[in-house]
Amino acid sequence: MEKKRLEELLKKWQKIYEDSLKKLPEREKDFSLTSKIPIKPVYTPLDFDSERYEEKLSLPGIFPFTRGIHPTMYRSRLWTMRQYAGFGTAEETNKRYHYLLSQGQTGLSVAFDLPTQLGYDSDHPRAKGEIGKVGVAISSLADMEILFKGIDLNKISTSMTINATCCIILAMYYLLAEKQGADLKNLSGTVQNDILKEYVARGCYIFPPRPSMRLVSDVIIWCNENLPRFNPISVSGYHIREAGANAVQEIAFTLADGLEYIKEVVKRGIDINKFAPRISFFFAAHSNILEEVAKFRAARRLWARLLRERYQANDEACRLRFHTQTGGVTLTAAQPENNIIRVAYQALAAVLGGTQSLHTNSFDEALCLPTEKAVTIALRTQQILAYESGVADVCDPLAGSYFVESLTDEIEKRAEEIINEIENLGGATKAVEIGYIQEKINESAYEYQKELESGKRKVVGVNCFQEEKKEKYEILRIDESLEKKRIEELRDYKKNRNQIKLKEAMKRLKEVAQSEENIMPAVIEAVRNGATVGEISDVFREVFGEYQSKVF
Repeated sequence: MEKKRLEELLKKWQKIYEDSLKKLPEREKDFSLTSKIPIKPVYTPLDFDSERYEEKLSLPGIFPFTRGIHPTMYRSRLWTMRQYAGFGTAEETNKRYHYLLSQGQTGLSVAFDLPTQLGYDSDHPRAKGEIGKVGVAISSLADMEILFKGIDLNKISTSMTINATCCIILAMYYLLAEKQGADLKNLSGTVQNDILKEYVARGCYIFPPRPSMRLVSDVIIWCNENLPRFNPISVSGYHIREAGANAVQEIAFTLADGLEYIKEVVKRGIDINKFAPRISFFFAAHSNILEEVAKFRAARRLWARLLRERYQANDEACRLRFHTQTGGVTLTAAQPENNIIRVAYQALAAVLGGTQSLHTNSFDEALCLPTEKAVTIALRTQQILAYESGVADVCDPLAGSYFVESLTDEIEKRAEEIINEIENLGGATKAVEIGYIQEKINESAYEYQKELESGKRKVVGVNCFQEEKKEKYEILRIDESLEKKRIEELRDYKKNRNQIKLKEAMKRLKEVAQSEENIMPAVIEAVRNGATVGEISDVFREVFGEYQSKVF
């Protein structure tokens, strides 16, 4: 239909629409997305510049990858079903991994407890009350061996959500793979290693931003040379979204962080086309399906374009590969079984948006650590989506939707504006140091909470369709006797090390930390000689200092 005729038809429809509203008023005063993008009642080809099809959409596997990073997408290989898991001891978590794998899970994802993430061993006074509570307690290479007992690292990829102590955990995983006789050149997996978002969203930082960025870069460069199929970083918008950012901010802040890491590594003389193909991303999937789909498509296109424009990166380096987790912050303790439906819709959005791997939350996560029954339902949600829904049978099935294409354009435009603001401030590290990103997330979180409390934003079971009755659910609790047992085991481990070799390795580690050498070889030797997460972190604390946020 020619443009003029379509405009006339739209004008005619507009009058019919307005006349209908006089009899049937709109159910909402303001139709808009979480990112404050207003939604029109209808979309037409006038909302999408179809003449720029090749430049903006192209086809799956072809730059700018709006429609997916692979030409075959899920027709040749489904996304990796990677359920995030970890609690209590390495033994308990190992049992959960074996269970999940026996039920059809296709990748592992490790949750570490707070002491491990913050650089404290289980026997440290600050670890008291937190051992194994929100993840598995790992202090030594011996713990890592138990965690993956009976699991062939050559045959499974592992994602590890670890940041401030990433280089230590990676060293343990590397040594375990070496001990198993794995082909290290083909070892696959991911370490999160995204420290910038810890300062703005998650809080699991230890050292100041500048030395922390050095550690991140060291891991990226070392993996580039030694683990070519391993992802040395997962730039994480998920936690930014969990902290209260909207969909546009999630993309903008995440890609800004990604650009900062690119800049740091390029500054150290590494060709972008050598390391950027192994940079991965991690996003949230919330409940507004079409907003989320458009967000994923916009992120792919924007990242590809920015890397091409700024670094003349090749196609392989421009591909944005990402893992998705359904929205933890959207889960409710009220009527928790409603979360099963929420998670299913969010998983659908991730797959329609072209994710490479997916974690589906368990319905009971607003109450406790996931029970076996709950994780099974979460995994089955992915399997039903993959094998029964049909959405994996065609690449980018929503392409060409006037609304989705218009929304993809708008999200891309708004995200780029924020990225340019951050660049004008001096980049993501500077934006973190002055509190710009933190302030924007806080404003968005506050706005959302006001909408929730006023009833403008409806959440079923929370501020509408509430029930007085409360059902009882099985609760997974961590046995309090775990701490005593764990501390005793760790103290025995520390007594039985070769103290001379350990001392030499720790001395060398401090020297390297004080220099500009890559930290990874020294960390590996320290771990090989029995050093723990806490002991290595203490060396870094001595050399780098600890970060005290000035923002809050």
